[in-house]
Amino acid sequence: MQDYVRRILNSAVYEAAIETPLDRMGPLSERLGREVLLKREDLQPVFSFKLRGAYNKLARLTDAEKQRGVICASAGNHAQGVAYSARRMGVRAVIVMPTTTPSIKVEAVKRLGGEVVIHGDAFDDARLHAMALCDRENLVFVHPYDDPEVIAGQGTIGIELLRQHSGPIAAIYLPIGGGGLAAGVAAYVRFLRPDIRLIGVEPEDAASMKAALDAGRPVPLNEVGIFADGVAVRQAGDETFRLCRELLDEVVTVSTDEICAAIKDIFDHTRSIAEPAGAVSLAGLRRHVETLDRPGAVMAIASGANMNFDRLRHVAERAEIGEHSEALLGVTIPEQPGAYRAFIRLLGGRTITEFNYRIAPGASAQIFVGVRLTRGEAEKREIIDLLRAGGHAVVDMTDNELAKLHVRYMVGGRVGGLAEEMLYRFEFPERPGALLRFLEGLRSDWNISLFHYRNHGSDFGRVLAGIQVPPDERAAFDAFLQDLGYAHWDETNNPAYALFLGTR
Repeated sequence: MQDYVRRILNSAVYEAAIETPLDRMGPLSERLGREVLLKREDLQPVFSFKLRGAYNKLARLTDAEKQRGVICASAGNHAQGVAYSARRMGVRAVIVMPTTTPSIKVEAVKRLGGEVVIHGDAFDDARLHAMALCDRENLVFVHPYDDPEVIAGQGTIGIELLRQHSGPIAAIYLPIGGGGLAAGVAAYVRFLRPDIRLIGVEPEDAASMKAALDAGRPVPLNEVGIFADGVAVRQAGDETFRLCRELLDEVVTVSTDEICAAIKDIFDHTRSIAEPAGAVSLAGLRRHVETLDRPGAVMAIASGANMNFDRLRHVAERAEIGEHSEALLGVTIPEQPGAYRAFIRLLGGRTITEFNYRIAPGASAQIFVGVRLTRGEAEKREIIDLLRAGGHAVVDMTDNELAKLHVRYMVGGRVGGLAEEMLYRFEFPERPGALLRFLEGLRSDWNISLFHYRNHGSDFGRVLAGIQVPPDERAAFDAFLQDLGYAHWDETNNPAYALFLGTR
């Protein structure tokens, strides 16, 4: 730890990075009953803290190493940090990026002077190609997190946090992808202020550090969620794991909806839009802060703002659920005149955010309804009890991924006489041939009976597919899914499917 504190204090980051402000989030502080402070790393020249570690690494290279040039593999903020730093120092920078990289990020790296090499369908392909180029062209590889100088550069955030707030600090919430930022800040803060709790935060579907801590060593995740792509790391680093295991008090995980709610909080306070990874630590603070049994301020880090514009729709849809201000319900009402009016009367003056219905034969109808909440979970329970007392069957779909991603856009898709349909959610890589590979792997007698696709500006599209597979062929179908290799979830028994899409 002393060695890292020395490295942090001697780091060269301020030749390129700025000391970012520590803002008080007034409305959120009042809501939580505790002072909430936000470290604005989104204001760095490349809109991310990654500049600190990248610049410090390059600054520590010898003159001979700088003459050789540097290389990294990245589709995001690390790429921009390396390119920016290399341009400042007059160093050649080769950046290997997968074909799925959004064009806005490719162009940003080019503008910063990086030599962009597009290779492979995924990050791992790009990384392997970068390592091959590194050896072939005698370049210096710049790791995004598992390097002492990179860790030390990120650790300068800790210097600023302690200097910018002289009062009591109860906890600092640190976002974790590979773990470089968390390890660096924790090394500095733990050395000087061991009384401060240090809480790592990861997405629920990309919790590689938590998996490593549970296993006692870094282990690869089978699947990695792609919403918070800036922290979507399949395996924690060896050095970052060692430091986080020693220095962090605990690691908490947060959902996509909670991250979206934190993005909204940051926007409400700063009028800036954080990327999903940039709001992870604030999401963790919101979830965890009530468990703190000590006085003092709590801190989160807005770690980046490289947000694709077309992802904002998805964030807006999910933010209200994440802050418990919207309920999504599947409700059964009589298929008769006046039923809608009676249903709305039951809800009283509450705001309806969504109402989906399609006529169907029979005595009852299914509606998909969103209701604005002002008192969170307690009010949602009251509404459900009220509707059930009024004779309506109600299914709470607020936390149902199938309902939120697909069903709400497909109400009215029920058909009759459809046999042996299985329903699966997939994450398809956004690359040429991904859908064709899926279709060509299906046997000709397995009919696709339903298909719905959505993309939210990331390198994966979300697909819902209904496939008719006879019971005696389920083993063959399972083998097909394993060979396909795409992330998938069996939703055949999901209540949202039964209500709105299943066979009559």
